Amino acid sequence: MTMSDNNTTTTATAVADATPEQREAASAPLLQVRDLKKHFPIKGGFPIKRTVGAVKAVDGVSFDVFPGESLGLVGESGCGKSTTGRMLTRLYEPTDGTITYRGKDISRASRKQLAPIRSEIQMIFQDPYASLNPRQTVGSIISGPMEINGINPPGGREARVRELLEIVGLNPEHYNRFPHEFSGGQRQRIGVARAVALEPKLIVADEPVSALDVSIQAQVVNLLQEVQREMGIAFVFIAHDLAVVRHFSQRVAVMYLGKIVEIADRDSLYLRPRHPYTHALMSAVPDADIDAPKKERIRLEGDVPSPIAPPSGCRFRTRCWKAESKCATEEPPLVQLSGNGPGHLTACHFPEEPTTERDLEIVLDPALEALEEN
Repeated sequence: MTMSDNNTTTTATAVADATPEQREAASAPLLQVRDLKKHFPIKGGFPIKRTVGAVKAVDGVSFDVFPGESLGLVGESGCGKSTTGRMLTRLYEPTDGTITYRGKDISRASRKQLAPIRSEIQMIFQDPYASLNPRQTVGSIISGPMEINGINPPGGREARVRELLEIVGLNPEHYNRFPHEFSGGQRQRIGVARAVALEPKLIVADEPVSALDVSIQAQVVNLLQEVQREMGIAFVFIAHDLAVVRHFSQRVAVMYLGKIVEIADRDSLYLRPRHPYTHALMSAVPDADIDAPKKERIRLEGDVPSPIAPPSGCRFRTRCWKAESKCATEEPPLVQLSGNGPGHLTACHFPEEPTTERDLEIVLDPALEALEEN
């Protein structure tokens, strides 16, 4: 029996033996986000500075994250993905909206109130070179969270750090080395070890592989999947690489200019996308098979509008080939359209017809080949 089979059997046994209260807790969302906003003020004037506007980086997003699942958050640069992730960990203060973690509203919680929750929500940062303190050894970096939270694991912190280094594929003897002695992929593994040191319930991974080579990307993604299976950690996986997101996430949310325009389970979104922007993203996935029938790429006209003054109505209308007058006056709600499966929500007045499974397989499978082989 494989490790995956053992995990499946153990999980099934645990569910069968659980009390009704435990089963209800397992089916309830771990994290609930409702109408979350982050507006960065723009200051102007002389000699007295005053607020003259705001950058609406995130402007009303809502989603749930369930225990043990991975939710992918995708979209082009500047759409608000990373800002959303930093609000979930309370590195940024929300302008409006609510963040509910395990039934408790933490969106306005004080530093003291957040202290017991900090260990349960961790973050993996995008840049493996800037996210590690160059003056500290690897041992100090990974053991720091345990020291701050007063955790003394059996055998001591050093033994636990060496164990974590081995789990993420590094040599335990690297304990006394400094970050500059490691490659980018190794540094990201150190970041993963630091994130899982406290055995969190939720990890926000902010483009954890975008700065790495393709071969190293596959190793880090597979490492994160193994950590998720072993520890049952939920992930909010932020990325712009659709092939990586499809490989890692069970559900995917697509963001555009601070809004979620479509959210669905992986298969529904990739095989039956309904929002025009999602279609455009899918068509941009590179085709590695030169013998495969060529699929026409959707080229969006114009630049992304400014988040300081986003378009009225639907924010994608200025680049959408299906836009009509209604799109300028009415903002489409994020709802389940006719023909969509349960949980597949789309914000569009004139949605696309579902793409055939065959067409998307031609585009996406070559891009996933490198990941699936590892």
